[in-house]
Parts: sequence; structure tokens; C-alpha cells
Amino acid sequence: MSTTPVDTSTSLAGGPFAVRFQRLKAELHLKLIEMLDPTQLQRLSPDRLKRELRTLAKRLIANSTELLSDVDRERLLQELLAEALGLGPLEPLLHDPTISDILVNGPNTVYVERNGRLELTPVVFAGDEHLRQLIQRIVSQVGRRTDESSPMVDARLPDGSRVHAILPPLSLDGPALSIRRFGVRLTTEDLLALGTLPVELLTLFQAAVEARVSVLISGGTGSGKTTFLNVLSHYIPEEERLITIEDAAELKLQQKHVIRLETRPASIDGQGQVTTRDLVRNSLRMRPDRIIVGECRGAEALDMLQAMNTGHEGSLTTVHANDAFDALARLEMMVLMNNMDLPISVLRQYISSGIPLIIQLTRLKGGPRKVTRVLELAGFGPDGYVVNEIFGFRQTGVTDGVATGEFYATGYVPRFLSRIRAGGIDIGDDLFAARVLEVSADPFSDASSAVEVNLGATPADSGLHGRPLDSAYDVNLPLDSNYDVDLETQAEYDEAAYDEDEVAYEADPQLEAFDEVAEDGVYEDLPEDEADGTPDEDDRR
Repeated sequence: MSTTPVDTSTSLAGGPFAVRFQRLKAELHLKLIEMLDPTQLQRLSPDRLKRELRTLAKRLIANSTELLSDVDRERLLQELLAEALGLGPLEPLLHDPTISDILVNGPNTVYVERNGRLELTPVVFAGDEHLRQLIQRIVSQVGRRTDESSPMVDARLPDGSRVHAILPPLSLDGPALSIRRFGVRLTTEDLLALGTLPVELLTLFQAAVEARVSVLISGGTGSGKTTFLNVLSHYIPEEERLITIEDAAELKLQQKHVIRLETRPASIDGQGQVTTRDLVRNSLRMRPDRIIVGECRGAEALDMLQAMNTGHEGSLTTVHANDAFDALARLEMMVLMNNMDLPISVLRQYISSGIPLIIQLTRLKGGPRKVTRVLELAGFGPDGYVVNEIFGFRQTGVTDGVATGEFYATGYVPRFLSRIRAGGIDIGDDLFAARVLEVSADPFSDASSAVEVNLGATPADSGLHGRPLDSAYDVNLPLDSNYDVDLETQAEYDEAAYDEDEVAYEADPQLEAFDEVAEDGVYEDLPEDEADGTPDEDDRR
């Protein structure tokens, strides 16, 4: 179903009429709520409830003394219904498939991200209290709360969109709300047409997932890690038992045999918290074929590595990092959050044996998201990790404010290819031949456009940083590297900085921990007037 994008180019945002309109809507909404009989609401079907509310809203608008045009009256009617049944002023934005983020900086300032660029919208709220009520409505649907004693909260919408809200006194200019949209699910065809990756990379990823090669997806905030994880999960065989673990449930797996787990914050008295690490440990006792962790942020990285090394190959997870090599350093740091006195060589050996494939995603200038590096963690030697680049992306310039570049193959054939072939998946060495890879020229082209890929393209002369494309890159991190990580600087990788009170620092006493496997009327006092009972055009929409 096509949806016309919301017009965000108007300069009405925050204007006097917009504020007056929202205050009128808030006043009528309160009257609407007062006239409803809550005991009757649960007895009505959604369609009947919408018809009843529409009839009542029309009467309230007709009795209003505010002078409105027919267009504004119809808009007021639609927004009243959105207030009663949806997310109020944000409802039109949530139905626009071109919007990926909704950012509410206060009652009078709402931005959206469309095609990687921020735009100011004309959407306003009646005031701080109006916005606060909307936040409370969202978080209460998932059993969470927010107030001055607990001013930060993570939640989700029914479609899987991720929500974060922060209230005063932490937010100095009033309540702030961020919604990461997941209502529109991208497919592999979409990623190809958008230029996120060429078909050669997709071929390798599909084979790796089917052959149970564990994958680490690395990227910065907004680079598309969760979306990419969703796409890769489509290649998991239907007969496998999957367990997903997330802070706020976003993953939408297509398989039938899926158990979805979600963390829980502490209650108002500080009790009842369930961390990601708790869920990862518990999932090991649930007979999973694969464990999918939405994002490793802390000490749960140890348990995730443990699962990958103890019979749960093919597991997938994401991590915040600006580069694939930074991701390895962050994994080490997160494992060390367990306060385990492990030799760094043992830790790196465990990481290298558990994660053969690393995929780096990057959001480039102008908004396009690309798979910028595909690496094989080939092992661990005397001098550190042995990391070989398989595919990459080099930026060559900027056109009309949007970064441009080209994908390339280095010529390196990964060692885990033997595992893929042993699983009955036939991939030839020519897939990895050193060359430039072709994709759709327009990074924001229509997803239905054809993608031309030339497997016989002319090899380029040089690779990343001027190295020959046919070489294998051995990148070594010294054994005596000292990672003095300032946790405050991790905010550039994380959506929130680490806080020791929010991360489970549970120390495992022995190195053996690595082996633990662990429906009549709905309103009162109304004039005698009956709804026609026939769904109109708005009801059908």
C-alpha cells in the first residue's frame, strides 16, 4: 500500500495557529474522554469503537465556538481520533514509510529523518503535559513507567519501532522523545537497489548464515545494524529453534520456531531487574539452535561468546563500533567487565574461534548506509588477531551532498568457505576475484529497480590504503596492548554511555566459566442522535 509522504516543508511549525489548533484539540480530547464510559469500551470491536468515537468527535467539533475552515475541521476530526486511538500528532508521521526516525525535541519542535537527512516538520503539541501524556501512554503499553524519579525509559511500539524518552529534570527544555521506525521492513532486494551492498556480498552472507557461520555486525548509531540483522535472519533454515534477546524487542523474524526475550528494568524500589546477560545465560538452558542478541553492550558478551563456542554456531549479534577493529577491542572490554582475571591471549583466542565473520556498516555523508568492510577473523597468532579483508567499500567523493564510492573484492578467499561447501552450498572462488563490484548507481533509487552486477569486471590496481587487492591483510593487535578505555568516550559508539549500575558486573570465579552451558454504547449524556453505522472513507483507510 503506497502512502503519500508527509509534507514537512511548510514553515507553519510552531506558529500561532498551530499552537491554538493543538490547544483546541487537547480541550476537545479531554471532553471526549470525560464522556466515554470505560466499562463499555472493551466490549466493542475496533471498527465499532472507531465509528462511535468518530460520531462523538463530530458533535464536539460542531459545538465548538472556534471558527475553522472545512479543511481544518476535517483535520481536527482525524487528529482527535489519532489522540484517542493512536499517538496523536505523531500518527501521520508513523504512517509515512519514507521516515526512519521521529525526533521530538519539545512540544514545538519535531524533526524527522527521511533518506538520511533531517527535516523540520509542522507537527506541534499543545504543551509539555500533552507530550508527557503521550510518552506515558507509549511506555505503559509495555509495562514500563517514567516520572521524575525515573526520567529515562526505553520502550517499543506495536510495530517494533524503538522508543526512548527522557523527562525533566534531566531534559532541561521539556520532555524529549525519539522513535526509531521499524514499521517498514527492508528486504534483500531493497538493500541491493538502495546500493547498501552488491549481490556478491549478499551471496556470501546468505551462504554463511545457512552454513551456521557466526556473524558479528558492527556499526555506529543509525548505521542500520538491526535492519541488516533482520535481513540476514531470513536465511536461517525454518526448522531451527531460535531465541532472540533484546533490550527493546525490534527483531521480526519470519521463522515459526522463535522465542522472543526482552530485558526488564528495575522497579521503583530497585527490584526485579533482568539484564541481557541474565537472558543469555537462561537461553542456554532452552535448547536453542541459534541465539540472536540484538546488541551486545556489556558483560553479556562473555556469555554470547561462550554460546558461539559451545554448540550454538551460527549465532548473530551486533555491537556499536566505528570500525571492525574497534569492534574487537570493544568485545575485549565488555568481556573484561566480568572482572575476570583472564590472560589477554586466552580472551583473544576465544573471540577468534567464536566469530569467523565480521560485517561493518557505516552511515556516510548525506545519509546512504553501506557495508563498508567484510572481514574474516581467521585466527590468533603470536602477535595478535589475524584479520583478512574479503570485500570493502572506498569512498571516492561527494555528489550533491551525498557520498559516492565503489565496492571491491580483495581477492582473498576466506577459510570458512570450506565449511560452507561442506554444508552443500556451492560457491566458486571466482566470487572473490579481485575487482570492482557494480551496484545500482542511485543510492536512493526505487527498490523495484533492476540491479546490474558484472562478475567479470576489470580488477582494480590497488585496494584499501593502497595495498594490492590480491593480498591478504594480516592485522595484528599486540598481546601487550593496554586498552585504557575512558567509558565516557564510549558514548560515541553507544546510544547511551555505560553506567556501572546498569551493567551486570557479575564475576565468574574460574576460567571454567567459559565451558558453562549452560460491544453497546461507549459514551454517556449525549443528545439523541445515532451513527449511520456505515464505515466511511476514513474508516476504510
